[in-house]
Amino acid sequence: MFQMIVIVGLGNPGRQYTGTRHNVGFEVIDLLSDRNQIPVNKIKFKALVGEGFIGNQKVLLVKPQTYMNLSGHSLLEIVNFYKLDPKQIIVVYDDIDIETGKLRIRTKGSAGTHNGMRSIIYEIQTDDFPRVRIGIGKPKFGNLADYVLGRIVKEERELIDITVRDAAEAVEVFIKEGIQTAMNQYNK
Repeated sequence: MFQMIVIVGLGNPGRQYTGTRHNVGFEVIDLLSDRNQIPVNKIKFKALVGEGFIGNQKVLLVKPQTYMNLSGHSLLEIVNFYKLDPKQIIVVYDDIDIETGKLRIRTKGSAGTHNGMRSIIYEIQTDDFPRVRIGIGKPKFGNLADYVLGRIVKEERELIDITVRDAAEAVEVFIKEGIQTAMNQYNK
């Protein structure tokens, strides 16, 4: 296994973004933090970070504080500091192209419509890193930015909470048993 795995949850810093669809990546990091007793409370690399273990694997949990569209700035600092292979990175983020409540784990891929992922791919110059995509669905009408930055409505909250829990479990399975096992269990 790798010396360290970096798990990056995408979101926007600040209380006004808590509970929004765009911040489900942060919610997964918070859950991993709780489940594995890894406090995410140090400010480093333009991010809130916490170092610890999931199973026997050393991990760095990361919540970039650069705002979504500049997430790559934070991750590039981490990649350069630890001299990471892209396969040592797992990015967890919301995806409007996946229906609410579904998860997709991939070994690599394009950014799609996600600006945080575009920033990461641009900054680290590759799309060849694993990711866990959390479905938030598309708005039936209205502005996309308003939708992703909107609070998760009560009717969706329970489903999103289950999906966030599944995403955290999928990351743990990925780290302990490999990406193929995680994909088999969670790509439904």
